[in-house]
Amino acid sequence: MPLTDRALINTIIHEWNDCVAAGHLSEDITPERVKTCSWWQNCKKDDAEYCQTCDRCQKANRATGKESGMIMKIQEPKSSWEIAHMHWVRALPTGGDRI
Repeated sequence: MPLTDRALINTIIHEWNDCVAAGHLSEDITPERVKTCSWWQNCKKDDAEYCQTCDRCQKANRATGKESGMIMKIQEPKSSWEIAHMHWVRALPTGGDRI
């Protein structure tokens, strides 16, 4: 039987999105969690609207930095020392237990 009580619907979305274990994941994951225990008409739309108005969701799920580049397979070396890398590090702190 689908839910129709608006207050109960908001409570369910709140619990599946805002509680400590939920973690404000996203408007894609919250509906998947909600539908494990309940369903109502426009469930996914209501979940998305809730997540879009949730300040913590916006901060936790905002896109940061550049978009990911093309994924490329790393070639394994065929023999020892075929591939070598050197990392240059400057201005390390000195003294105490440091370098």
